[in-house]
Amino acid sequence: MSLRPFRDIHRRKTKVINVGNVKIGGGNPISVQSMTNTLTTDIKATIKQINEIVEEGADLVRVSCPDEKSAIALKEITKHAPVPIIADIHYNYRLAIIAADNGAKCLRINPGNIGDKKRVHEILRAAKKNNCSIRIGVNSGSLEKDILEKYKEPCPEALVESALRNIEILEDQDFYNFKISVKSSDVFLSIAAYRQLSKVCEYPLHLGITEAGSFVSGSIKSSIGLGTLLLEGIGDTLRVSLSDNPVKEVKIGNEILKSLNLRNRGIKIISCPSCARQAFQVIDTVKILEDKLSHIKTPISLSIIGCVVNGPGEAAQTDIGITGGGKGNNMLYLSGIQTEKVLTKDIISKVVELVEKKTQEIDFLNNYQQGNEPQLIVD
Repeated sequence: MSLRPFRDIHRRKTKVINVGNVKIGGGNPISVQSMTNTLTTDIKATIKQINEIVEEGADLVRVSCPDEKSAIALKEITKHAPVPIIADIHYNYRLAIIAADNGAKCLRINPGNIGDKKRVHEILRAAKKNNCSIRIGVNSGSLEKDILEKYKEPCPEALVESALRNIEILEDQDFYNFKISVKSSDVFLSIAAYRQLSKVCEYPLHLGITEAGSFVSGSIKSSIGLGTLLLEGIGDTLRVSLSDNPVKEVKIGNEILKSLNLRNRGIKIISCPSCARQAFQVIDTVKILEDKLSHIKTPISLSIIGCVVNGPGEAAQTDIGITGGGKGNNMLYLSGIQTEKVLTKDIISKVVELVEKKTQEIDFLNNYQQGNEPQLIVD
């Protein structure tokens, strides 16, 4: 039992699959992915956006292949992509074959619109030949006709039946390198479907609330849906689907994982909403710090609290903390210990300096523990 068992999340045991060099399932880190919204045939723009998505912390990137030219473009795109590329395929099974032959490391296929078993079998042959994984992407908006007729409307049982049907098709062809999703834009439907599927399937699950909406509403829906499942130990990879810049999807996805201590990357800021007691402008300070520290990838916790009501208590739980004080004299905490007073005008520069120093120390220690040649930069 851990020191704080109320924080423990017992992840569901799943098989391990490979999407290129990224392992999914079996207790491996929960991967975050997004999807480009450029024209795939615009190779330069697509590679640029992939790099932006990866810089924000994506482990995988999905690229749409609506036609043959797009699928062929993957050959050049995958040469320059820093992470494995997933080809998004609908309707035309031949595009999946072309994508696999041109460097895709995973094929996302939709059972409701890909066609009969023979077409799926051809996709599987191409996937095996190219060491390419598959995601069975069940979606409430495109279920198979017979399943929709049986249940009259999308429901958890319908999504799970579609998933199990397609699992059987892949297993009958001795294909096991796949993950599954059962998405809906309805949070309740998605949660119920994933819960049911997790009880009858050992394959990794890709989580998502499909077509979640704009940045604000979509982020909230995804946080509720994905957060609920992740707290129950369900989920091995995820995407937050937003009608916005895909870079923001990655940011929200990582923040969801960070808030549950499932994966820590970069700065975790604890800050107050501010009120009349604040001794400095908390909101502006946090915005500036987020921008100035966005390049930090090492996990570091930071508390920015405007007054002494909760400031010392929060600072005790973080690596670096600032608590507002009278007459512009704010207290700095390092690892929960009062260290020195900081003038309001110096808060930003002081915190940035300390975070960068702490990052160097952590990276130095990690390299040493891993047996790598540590490099400590001294100003």
